[in-house]
Amino acid sequence: MRILFTCVGRRVELVQAFYAAAKKCGEKLEIYATDMTMTAPAIAFCDKGFTAPRISDTAYIPFLLKLCKEEKIDAVIPTIDTDLLILAENKNAFEAIGVKVFVAAPEKVRICRDKRYTSEYFESLGLSAPKATGDIASYTGGFPAFIKPKDGSSSINAYKVENERDLKTYAEKIGEYVVQPFVSGTEYTVDIFCDEKGNPIYITPRIRLAVRAGEVLKTEIRQDESIIEQMQVLAADFKPSGGITVQLIQDEKTKTNYYIEINPRFGGGAPLSMKAGADAAEALIRILRGETLAFQKGAAEDGAIYSRFDQSVRVN
Repeated sequence: MRILFTCVGRRVELVQAFYAAAKKCGEKLEIYATDMTMTAPAIAFCDKGFTAPRISDTAYIPFLLKLCKEEKIDAVIPTIDTDLLILAENKNAFEAIGVKVFVAAPEKVRICRDKRYTSEYFESLGLSAPKATGDIASYTGGFPAFIKPKDGSSSINAYKVENERDLKTYAEKIGEYVVQPFVSGTEYTVDIFCDEKGNPIYITPRIRLAVRAGEVLKTEIRQDESIIEQMQVLAADFKPSGGITVQLIQDEKTKTNYYIEINPRFGGGAPLSMKAGADAAEALIRILRGETLAFQKGAAEDGAIYSRFDQSVRVN
């Protein structure tokens, strides 16, 4: 079995999770990876690495198709936000050569890439979300507020603002932005893994105890029933393919879950849910083998806490 991770970057923990899952399944797995540079640390942990064109380059998809055909790749798994839409739009081209691409439908990816649409989408499902606007002149949500790029990631240029003056300053700095009321409470990430038809296999809420540059450093599995039920509603409509993550804040006073973002890919902390028992890597391998899997509620150990750290690897 051969899996290709695109734009693999620093996703060492994800790569290791798939090797561990393959061993558990008794499956011989080879992992291939692309990045813009061969010094990406995760490439050092893969069987083969390849230097890819920029995602914006017209040669990007032809490069991936040629690579998949020549190397007999079984499945493609994207790892960054900017890779999602182009892969979704070209999913049929990969399927035509027998390659599965684990990414949501293009119209769903577009909802995720523009945070204004994301807020409206949550509301359309009957889920609470801080009302978003792309125009500070029409913002009426009060202060503190939260402003971020409409298509941003990794918490880059995302700010809590206390007054109109600061809001205007940050709006000018960011350019195309979204502004919402700030919600004070407990931050959650929900790791969701679905089969190719969008049927959920795992739904794992976890508290973000500590975060750096948008990625979790410490997390605690918290099997919150209200979140799990609401994410079943989302999955039924969104129909993800593979791993996605959803961000929310549980209001400290009302305990209302306010949904903020959807990232239709494996999040940086997804391997922690896998370690706790909701092994999405194993599930994906079993799906590639043709197995049908049922929803496994509460698969991750409730209360398990993980703390992450940095390591170095020589790449030359």
